[in-house]
Amino acid sequence: MTGESRVRVFPGVGLLLMAVSLAAHSASGSRYDVNSDRPGHQPEKYYWRPGPPIKNNDGTWTFQPRTSIGEPMPDMPTRMERMIRKVQFRLVKALEAQETGGKKFQLHRTNRTKGSGESVMYVLQSGDVFEKAGVGVSVARHTLPPKIAQQMRARGKDVDEGSPFISVGISCIIHPRNPMVPAIHFNYRYFEVKGRNGSTQWWFGGGTDLTPYYLDEGDALAFHSTLKKICDKYEKGSYEKFKRNCDSYFTIAHRNETRGIGGIFFDDLTTPDQKLAFAFVKSCAKAVVPLYLPLVRKHKYYKWNSTERKWQLIRRGRYIEFNLIYDRGTKYGLQSTVTIIENVFMAAPPKAIWEYKYEPQAGSREADLMEVLRHPRDWA
Repeated sequence: MTGESRVRVFPGVGLLLMAVSLAAHSASGSRYDVNSDRPGHQPEKYYWRPGPPIKNNDGTWTFQPRTSIGEPMPDMPTRMERMIRKVQFRLVKALEAQETGGKKFQLHRTNRTKGSGESVMYVLQSGDVFEKAGVGVSVARHTLPPKIAQQMRARGKDVDEGSPFISVGISCIIHPRNPMVPAIHFNYRYFEVKGRNGSTQWWFGGGTDLTPYYLDEGDALAFHSTLKKICDKYEKGSYEKFKRNCDSYFTIAHRNETRGIGGIFFDDLTTPDQKLAFAFVKSCAKAVVPLYLPLVRKHKYYKWNSTERKWQLIRRGRYIEFNLIYDRGTKYGLQSTVTIIENVFMAAPPKAIWEYKYEPQAGSREADLMEVLRHPRDWA
C-alpha cells in the first residue's frame, strides 16, 4: 500500500491482514519490521505494521505508508523520517499530559508547493503550562538555491546551485508560562545532496539546549550529565566538543552572553559511519522527553510574581535577538525556496519585552543567571 489513509480498523479486516502478513513472513523468512506508536499496538506480536500515526484535529488518525516484512531495509532518509515521527508523537502526548487545563496541540500539515515533501507541525498555544510549544517534522526534496549552495561550499561541500537534495528533520521549541520552568529547544536533521561528480554526500546535524530564566544548578547538572552519557556511548570526548560548539553557537555576540546554559550542538556529522551516526542522533532525539519532563513537573506549580514574569519576558527578548541575527536555521528558512514561513518563526516566544539598559540587581537570582550566561560553566 502506498500513500497515506485515514482508516477505521474493523476486527475481521485486522485478522485478515495479520494472516496475509504472517503468510508472507513464513514465505520470505525475513524478520525486518518497523516499530510503531499506534495506540494499542503490540509490536512483539506482529511482523507487519503501519508507520507512526498522526492525530488529526477531528480526532481521527492518519497512518503513514505501511512497510511489509518482504521489503528491504529502507534508505537513510526514510529511516530518519520514521524515527523523528515517533519522537514527535511521543513528545506531543507527553506535553499534553502536563497541561492542567486539558489544552491540546493542533495539527498543521502542509504539502510543499515547490519540489516535493511535507511539513507536519503540532502547535500548542495559550496553555496553562506551555504558553507556546511547537514540534515540527519537515521533509523536503528539491534543488539547492544559490545562497545555500554557496554556504555549503564554504563548509567544504562539493555542490553546485541546482544540486538535488533531500532534507529530513525535526525541530521543537517550548516556551513555558511559569518563569521557573526552563525553555527547551532541539532539532535533529539529516541532509543528503548529489555532488558535482554525481556522488551522494550526507551528514547529520542538530542538538539540544536549555534556556532557564532562573538557574537551578541541580537541573543544569542533571541535564548535562544525561547528554554526556549519551555522547560518551557514541565517542569519548564528544560531549566536551559538542558542548563547546553549543556555547559558541548560541552566543549573542552583541550582548556578550549566551542564550541559555547550553547543551550539545553539532553539524556535518559523518563519523564513524552512517549507521552509528544515525544511532547517536536517534539516542539524542529520544532523550528529550526524559530530559525535560522532570523539570516541568518539578517547577510548574511554583507561584511566580510580576517581577519574575518581567525577567522572563526580558530574557525572551534576547532569545528573539539571537534567532533573528545569528541563527543559521532561520537564515536557511528565509533563503530556501521550499520554506513554510510560519514554521521559520515558530520558535519565537508569544510575548517578550525590551527595557532600556536593564541590569539585574547585584546578588539577585537574575544576576546569578547572568553570571553563568556571561561565563559558561562546565556542568558535567
